[in-house]
Amino acid sequence: MPQSSLPKSSFVLFLILGSIGLLTPFAIDMYLPAMPTIANDLMVNHGMVQGTLTAYTAGFALGQLLHGPLADSYGRRPILMGGIVFFAIASIICATTTSIEALLYTRFAQGFAGAAAAVIVQAVVRDMFDKEEFARAMSFITLVITISPLLAPMIGGHLAVWFGWRSIFTVLAGVSFFVLLAVLFKIPETLAPENKQPLRFKTTMRNYFQLITNPVVFGLIFCGAFSFAGMFAFITAGSFVYIDIYGVAPEYFGYLFALNVVGMVAMTSFNGRVVRKMGSHWMLRFGLWCQTFAGVALLVSWLLDFGLWAIVPCVILFVGTISIIGSNSMGLLLSSYPQMAGTASSLAGTLRFGTGAAISALIAFLPSGYVWPMVIAMFLCAVLSASCYWLLSRNA
Repeated sequence: MPQSSLPKSSFVLFLILGSIGLLTPFAIDMYLPAMPTIANDLMVNHGMVQGTLTAYTAGFALGQLLHGPLADSYGRRPILMGGIVFFAIASIICATTTSIEALLYTRFAQGFAGAAAAVIVQAVVRDMFDKEEFARAMSFITLVITISPLLAPMIGGHLAVWFGWRSIFTVLAGVSFFVLLAVLFKIPETLAPENKQPLRFKTTMRNYFQLITNPVVFGLIFCGAFSFAGMFAFITAGSFVYIDIYGVAPEYFGYLFALNVVGMVAMTSFNGRVVRKMGSHWMLRFGLWCQTFAGVALLVSWLLDFGLWAIVPCVILFVGTISIIGSNSMGLLLSSYPQMAGTASSLAGTLRFGTGAAISALIAFLPSGYVWPMVIAMFLCAVLSASCYWLLSRNA
């Protein structure tokens, strides 16, 4: 299908692209309410189960380094479909594993395969839209994607109670199958033949080096990376903080988690409506100010021991800004490198999830049973995210 005939405003297209993007949120968020149950069932401590989230994130980060250049060389469709197939296989293995070690390895492989979806969705949108339209389109696709974190913890919590935690991964395999069918029949190849780049290791490394040594690019990438890592601090520790420390029932954790998604939906909708008028830089600055305020308020709420209902609104505001910061920082980045959008998306995704994995691993290493690791990590991530933009990228 030639690029000029792509259905640029198709609701169905956005829905399918969003469905591709929901695989990783489902893989992360659906089993969060079951993490304490998994720890009890496999007879391991909380840190080991939190490590499965770190393993998925690390695999996801590394996978993006490979999938992006492959997509720039061989096209979007074959790499995307291959990633979904292996993601489904890993989901089935996760559902049958009997040890924490096997679960760790399989989650790493699942994340590595799932990276194809995240990289290629962004590259497909970049193939179709320019900078401002990219941010707007990604906002609407993100709006579809945010439905999955809204539903996933609720579904996962009830599945864990009714059928056991293994059923969560069985359902994930089924979702992967339906997404694969949608890609097979509805998503065309969006990479024009003249834009394909030969896959050469030295060229790929040179492209990565060219990107990461540019201060503006570095600032934009880590602006999004630290913002995302702050959300991962909550994802890693939030279920234990809410359930074990504040006494929230596992099946109700998903509803509190859903409030974060409501905040994200509101911010995403706002971004989609305003970004064409105000520009990506203005929206990015707005998101960073909101997230920094949320980080400070979260720290103050913990220091003054205001309790659960002071922590929850701060987390909602923090997580709500992720889509504004992520979509606009990526829009500014990819608009400068249209000929290697897949490679740029891969590098940004790798460093984003790599930073998230590092924060997740740090929290898993710190003492469990306390609120402070999550709170301090989120506060520092907000400060570092804003600093990267204001020091390196504000004049881009």
